[in-house]
Amino acid sequence: MPSYIRRCAIPQKAINPRITALAIVCFFLIGLEGIPVAGQGGPRGALLFDRLRQEMVKRDIIGGGITNPRVIEAMLRVPRHEFVPPDQRRLAYMDMALPIGYGQTISPPYVVAFMTEKIDPQPTDRVLEIGTGSGYQAAILSGLVKEVYTIEIVEPLAQRAAATLRRLGYSNVFVKAGDGYLGWPEHAPFDKIIVTCSPENIPQPLVEQLKEGGKMVIPVGERYQQILYLLRKENGTLVKEALQPTLFVPMTGQAEAQRQVHPDPANPRLVNGDFEEELDELDSPPGWYYCKEFEVRRGADAPSGAAYIAFRNQEPGRPARALQGFAVDGREVRELVLSFWVRGENVRPGRSLQESAGVVITFFGENRAPVGEKSIGPLLGTFGWRKESHRIPVPVEAREAILAIGMTGAVGMLAFDALELQPVVTRQR
Repeated sequence: MPSYIRRCAIPQKAINPRITALAIVCFFLIGLEGIPVAGQGGPRGALLFDRLRQEMVKRDIIGGGITNPRVIEAMLRVPRHEFVPPDQRRLAYMDMALPIGYGQTISPPYVVAFMTEKIDPQPTDRVLEIGTGSGYQAAILSGLVKEVYTIEIVEPLAQRAAATLRRLGYSNVFVKAGDGYLGWPEHAPFDKIIVTCSPENIPQPLVEQLKEGGKMVIPVGERYQQILYLLRKENGTLVKEALQPTLFVPMTGQAEAQRQVHPDPANPRLVNGDFEEELDELDSPPGWYYCKEFEVRRGADAPSGAAYIAFRNQEPGRPARALQGFAVDGREVRELVLSFWVRGENVRPGRSLQESAGVVITFFGENRAPVGEKSIGPLLGTFGWRKESHRIPVPVEAREAILAIGMTGAVGMLAFDALELQPVVTRQR
C-alpha cells in the first residue's frame, strides 16, 4: 500500500512547561542567554522581546501554516511575556505551554493562533472565551473583535488576568470568575465561542448561547484522548468538523461532575502505539497530538502490523515529533517498561548536540508541575529496525506524564512502531 504524508501542528492548552519541545532534551533553552528575567527589562529588554516575538511569529505561526493576516498581526502585536510569570519570561516566545499557577498553563502560541483563525474573527463580533487563564488568548482576540467576554473558574487567576489586561489597555475584554460550563447568559448570544479547556461532551448552555450562524472551537473528549472541533450553528443544530487530536486541561466544575470516563492511573497504557488506527477526518494518528514533520507509512516494511510513523527533518532546529499523555500514579506504580521498534536514516544533531533525537517521558505532579523526566537517546546514525525496551522509574509525586517521540532540532529520518507501556512494579499503599 502506498504511504501517505500527514502533517499537523496543533496541541493543546497547557500540557505543561516542557511539553512542546523542551520534552526532548531541552533544546529550546539554547541561545536564551541575555533574555530578561524577573527584575530586568527596560528599553533593551523590550527590544529583545520584540525581536523574539517577530522570530516566533515567522517560525511557528507563519511557518506553522497560519495565513489570516489579521491573526498574524495580532500575534506580532500582543506581548506574550506580559502574560507569563516572571521566572518563565525567557521562554515566553517559544512554541510551548508554560505554567501560570494553580495547575493551569498558558497555551502554546501556535495553538492560540490556530484556534483564533478557525473562528474567523470579525470586527463586529462579540466573543465568549471559556478558560481565561493568564488572559493571553483574550488579548489576542481584543484587537480582532468588538468585545471579548471571558470566564475563569480559578478566581485568583481571573483576578490576575483582569489586572494584566487592564494594565495593558485591553478595554474591550470583560473578565468573570465562574464556571465556564454555564457560559455568560446575560451577554448572550455570542457570534463566536472559544473554549480552552476540555469537557467530555459539549456543554448545552454554550450551544444555546451561540448565535445562529456562529462558530465555536472546543476540545472534547476523555482526559487524555481529545479532539479539537470546529462547530457551526446552522438551523439551530451544530455541524461538527474534527480538526486535530489535542490535549487541553480538563474543564472543571459542572463538566467534571458529569464526566463518565476516568483514566486508571494504576494501569497506564498508550493508545494507538502501533499507528494502525486512523480516522478519515483527522490529519494525524488518533491518540497522538502536536504532531510535526511526520508521515504515517503503510506497507510490508512495518515491523509490527501494517503501519508505522516516521519523522523526517532537513532543517536544523525544527521539531519533528508526536506526543501522548497518560495518567500514572507514582504512589501505586514504581516503575514502567517502555518498549518500541525504531529505525534511523542518517540521524544527526542539529545546531548543537542538544538538538537531538529520541524518546522522553516527563512526569507531572498534582499541580501539573514537572517532577521528573527520563530520556532515551540520543538515537543517531543509520540503523535498521531494532526493538528496544527500557525500565523507567516513576517519581512518587507523579500523577500524569507526557511521552514525546521524534526529533527536536535534529535532522534525518527516525521511525517508530509498536510503542507499548506497562507497569511492572507497584507500591504497597
